[in-house]
Amino acid sequence: MSEGERPGSEGDLPLRDLAAAYGVATEFADWQGRAAPVAAATVVAVLAALGVDAPTPAAVRRALDEHGRATWSRMLPPCVVTRQDRTRSVDVHVRHGDPVEVWIELEDGGIGPGLGQLENWTPPRDIDGRLVGQASFEVPGDLPLGYHTLRARSPHEEASTTLIVTPGRLRPPERLGARRAWGFAAQLYSVRSRGSWGVGDLADLADLAVWSAAEAGAGFVLVNPLHAAAPVVPLDPSPYLPSTRRYGNPIYLRVEAIPEFVDLDDAARARVLTLRRQVHEQLDGADRIDRDTAWTAKCAALRLVSEVPRRAGREIAYAAYRRREGPGLEDHATWCALAELHGAEWRCWPEALRDPRSPVTLAFRAEHAEAVDFHRWMQWVLDEQLAGAQAAARRAGMALGVVHDLAVGVSADGSDAWSLPDVFASGITVGAPPDAFNQHGQDWTQPPWRPDRLAAQAYAPFRDVVAAVLRHGGGVRVDHIMGLFRLWWIPVGGLPTDGTYVRYDHEALVGILALEAHRAGALVVGEDLGVVEPWVRTYLAERGILGTSILWFERDVDGAPLPPERWREDCLASVTTHDLPPTAGYLAGDHVRLRETLGLLTRPIAEELAADARERRAWLDELRRRGALSPDGPSDEEATVAALHRFLTWTPARLVAVALTDAVGDRRTQNQPGTRDEYPNWRVPLSGPDGVPLLLEDVFADRRAAALAAVVRP
Repeated sequence: MSEGERPGSEGDLPLRDLAAAYGVATEFADWQGRAAPVAAATVVAVLAALGVDAPTPAAVRRALDEHGRATWSRMLPPCVVTRQDRTRSVDVHVRHGDPVEVWIELEDGGIGPGLGQLENWTPPRDIDGRLVGQASFEVPGDLPLGYHTLRARSPHEEASTTLIVTPGRLRPPERLGARRAWGFAAQLYSVRSRGSWGVGDLADLADLAVWSAAEAGAGFVLVNPLHAAAPVVPLDPSPYLPSTRRYGNPIYLRVEAIPEFVDLDDAARARVLTLRRQVHEQLDGADRIDRDTAWTAKCAALRLVSEVPRRAGREIAYAAYRRREGPGLEDHATWCALAELHGAEWRCWPEALRDPRSPVTLAFRAEHAEAVDFHRWMQWVLDEQLAGAQAAARRAGMALGVVHDLAVGVSADGSDAWSLPDVFASGITVGAPPDAFNQHGQDWTQPPWRPDRLAAQAYAPFRDVVAAVLRHGGGVRVDHIMGLFRLWWIPVGGLPTDGTYVRYDHEALVGILALEAHRAGALVVGEDLGVVEPWVRTYLAERGILGTSILWFERDVDGAPLPPERWREDCLASVTTHDLPPTAGYLAGDHVRLRETLGLLTRPIAEELAADARERRAWLDELRRRGALSPDGPSDEEATVAALHRFLTWTPARLVAVALTDAVGDRRTQNQPGTRDEYPNWRVPLSGPDGVPLLLEDVFADRRAAALAAVVRP
């Protein structure tokens, strides 16, 4: 088969079967619903990234045989995930004719019931000269939620595997009640105050939450991902391309809020205050978020604070934090210390240091114990300030408090990719195929998790990430939640159009997400925009995961605005999102002109502007028809923004989000998908209608913000 051929002919059936066995698509439906075949070269490259050698027909046949043999060679599956509301069967493989006993050890140390055997007339198979039989057992549907152990024993062998029991449906926290909740959606880095160091921080988050709860009755505040970036400049501005999703970004720390700050000696205190003053002199009023300047100064200040002796109780708390986090914290802190010395791209480090378990790396950890401990300590005080922000939000009356954002993946150069190399696929990046808004497709430059390796580790890496993001929040928004079902894998060196979908075990991933949210007393919102298989939204709703509804995208089958009474209830509704301009900019067609400037359109700008104008006109006509806007003619921008948000209150949506940019009349988008440095993505400060940057204190006194909050307040 040549490089450009498609695996669609009868002779290619073995390759198609092999791809199907590993969840690799050989055909998919594009954003217009048309069948799109995948090039054979792409399928072979993706299989190679999964550890499957399939360049020739003979290799394909060998790989198919090996795949079938692998299941029968194991006594138990790598992991078993089930729901509390249903039973499921588990296949056990033993020497043919041997009796086998299967039982459960519960997470709390108790012994669960023995499993009843089901009928299974599957013939035995010869595996390396040994006849192996298959027996099936039923896992009951009334087990307690949690991470248990499934054990099996026969006369000649025994084995164990992780049994994960997940909620059938995630229930909203009882404190949310039956009423709709609303909240501001904010890019925290852009929300600067007089007290922050050029970048919005966790003290600003607490103040924003308290103001919006106490003054406007908000039930939550939704923020961008706060995941850790590399600790060296230049910092990657994208919150969606982190070094790790398990740990936070210390740039969001408020130095003066760390308890040890008050015990600085006079010289150290003077140095910290000088650093803060210099940041304000350079960045106050700046039209770009300058993370490099802010972090350089803040990091120097944090080092001074970290050297202050801690009182006994604080030392005990720090030790407890280190024990809770275990090896994951050690690895991340070690990577950070190495990055400070050798640069953020670990693939360029000395070869021995590229292995987190090598003797050279372990020796580095011991020899640079102070540097490693500094990064451990920053994560501890960050954990405390995250807890403080959530506590302040709840004390102010928020039902949910902080709703965090979980990015879809991590940087290939980051801490996770270094410390968990076996879990990530090599030679592959993740992105998205072409759709209506990104007609060239997208390459997010992130390595994907291997589905097989996740299962082999009982999904521990995913469990750790979800537990961490929910530890100090009332909810989580999962970016591109379709990635728990399938991801668009692009072989390195190819275009986004050269990729294909790879499926994940959504029952396991969504189930674990629901389990961790249940334990945290939190809710989950899935960002289900873009190309979504229709059944996915139904499945998520059944599992209690809220969807995302953006007003501009909610349309009837004929393209007309979807009437409010037909919107789904189980969703977070908003007028706009961070990948679009604020509503003022959208009403002016800024998003079309920006994409034209950046070369992202595939048809003439006149056609795009005309189509966009028709869509916006349809919405404004709908608002006039329903009395939200004057029927006599055009309304001013502020009135139109208010009317669009009033429309959201007519829907049954459980949650409504108001972009903080809309509240103050800002019009510049935070991110233009499909670009990196062509546009200042994630570096635009919160500004007013005149484009002048605003401080958080200005927001608190802003008439427009108060008026828009009154529109959506229940």
